[in-house]
Amino acid sequence: MRRATTALYRCAAILFAASLAASAAAQDAPDGTFIGDVPYVATPQDVVERMLDLAKVGAGDYVIDLGSGDGRLVVTAAQRGAQGFGVDLDPKRIAESIENAKKAGVSERAQFFQRDLFETDFSRATVLTMYLLPDINIALRPKVLGLKPGTRVVSHDFHMGDWEPDQRIRMISKLTHYESNAYLWIVPAQAAGGWQAEGADPIRFEISQTFQQIKLQARSASGSLNAEDARLTGDRITFKAGVPGGPLRAYEGRIDGDAISGVIRDGAKETPWRARRAATK
Repeated sequence: MRRATTALYRCAAILFAASLAASAAAQDAPDGTFIGDVPYVATPQDVVERMLDLAKVGAGDYVIDLGSGDGRLVVTAAQRGAQGFGVDLDPKRIAESIENAKKAGVSERAQFFQRDLFETDFSRATVLTMYLLPDINIALRPKVLGLKPGTRVVSHDFHMGDWEPDQRIRMISKLTHYESNAYLWIVPAQAAGGWQAEGADPIRFEISQTFQQIKLQARSASGSLNAEDARLTGDRITFKAGVPGGPLRAYEGRIDGDAISGVIRDGAKETPWRARRAATK
C-alpha cells in the first residue's frame, strides 16, 4: 500500500508541477521559457548514481539524457569517464547545465542542447536515460526499439507500457526520503522468424518474439527437437535443444542482422555454429 501511495503522490506532484509550469510559462512569455509536455522535477543525486550503476555506465559509453534538466545525469556520467549530451526545451536549464559541466570539469565530455526530444537523433547512444511521463515514454518507444541492439535504456519512475523491463530497482532516496524506481531495458535484436543453422548441425528453428521475450521451436532432419530456456538479451541469444528423451545442448550466439554466430556447448565440448535467417515466402 505504501508503494502505491508513494507512486500516486509522485504522479499528483508532477501533474501539479505541470500546471504550475504552464502557468509560469504563460506569465513569463517575454523570457521565452517553454517547459513543454514534461514538468521539470529533478532526479535526486543518489538516484542518479543508482541509475548509472544499473546501466553500468563507464568509460567508452555515450549517454544521452532526454529532458536533462540541470544536466546532473550527463555530468555524473562524464565524471565516470563517459561522453554524452542532454536535451531540454528550457533555455535556463540548458545554461545551468553548461555551467554545471564547467564547474565539474567535464565540459568536453558533457554537452547540452535546447532541443525537442522528439526531434533529437539519439542513435549514437549506448545508454539512453529519461525521467518522462509514461505517455511520453510510450510515444518514444518505437524510436527506442530501433536503436542498436544492446543499447541500455534507463527510466526514473516511469515504465514503457507492456514492454517489461529487464531489471527494476526500488530505493528510498536519502535526500528526499521518497521511494524511487529505476527501470532498465536492453534493446533487443530482431530475432523473430525462421532460421537455418549451417554446418554439421543443420537444425532449423522458428522464433516468435514480443520485445525481449522469445519462444523457440526447433527441428532437425529427423523430426522435432525439444527446445528450452530461450532467452534474448540485446543481440545475444541462448537456448537449449536436443532430441526427445536425450541430453540438451546449449546454443549461444550473437545476432547480426540476418546471421547468428556462436558456439554449441555439449558438456565440456564447444563447437562453432552459424545460422542464417530463412527467406520468407
